Amino acid sequence: MVLSIAVTNQKGGVGKTTTCINLAAELGRLGYSVLAVDMDPQGNCSSGLGIEADAVNVSLYDVLLGGASIQEALVATPWEGVSLLPATIDLAGAEVELASIISRETCLRRHMAKLDHYDVAIIDCPPSLGLLTINALVAAQKLIVPIQCEYYALEGVGQLARTIGLVRDCLNPDLSIDGVLLTMFDSRTRLAHDVVEEVRRQFGEIVFSTVIPRNVKLSEAPSYAKPITYYEPASTGAQSYTLFSREVATRWLHLKTKR
Repeated sequence: MVLSIAVTNQKGGVGKTTTCINLAAELGRLGYSVLAVDMDPQGNCSSGLGIEADAVNVSLYDVLLGGASIQEALVATPWEGVSLLPATIDLAGAEVELASIISRETCLRRHMAKLDHYDVAIIDCPPSLGLLTINALVAAQKLIVPIQCEYYALEGVGQLARTIGLVRDCLNPDLSIDGVLLTMFDSRTRLAHDVVEEVRRQFGEIVFSTVIPRNVKLSEAPSYAKPITYYEPASTGAQSYTLFSREVATRWLHLKTKR
């Protein structure tokens, strides 16, 4: 059975897509068969993994609306062990079009249940709590929430927690926040250290030990359509995502590394 991990936070700009791209790439390098699922109409996870929208013939939109099977939409990426279920701007219309579909909240889960040749699926959610994100939460077995080490760090997490509670009560009884990842950490500021301390106080053991730093190379990598360890493996960003991915694998995948 594919382990589905959703990465979500309704607040934009917290490193959610960066985390999906690099977690998928690193788990692939560790020897797992990985599917990245791009639920965001902006398609940044797709382009960050080297797949441009104009090269996509069948996308997640077609799958959710019944125009294609999930197998038809899968594309290989240039990165070891990683396949992609891509998004295009068409997905923006899915919120409205799914409204008339029976069991619209469970579309993604039903389609993903037809896949059995992956070890793990990493789902990149849009920065909102609409129907696309609900589909991701229903399909997810594990949930990672990135929180940036900045002033409004916990803004929106309360609303996300309430949404998770509703989804758990009605659609996915096992859903909870399973991991919190601290991102954009600037060791030079007292504020960043204070945020780390507060997040660890609030969330306890589910906070990952690894903290992702602010890093120029991490910001540059998407413009080259590469995960950070393929773009600049010696950077602090690459080293941090390697450690984080090993934490995920150890927690939930019974680490089985080729290296």
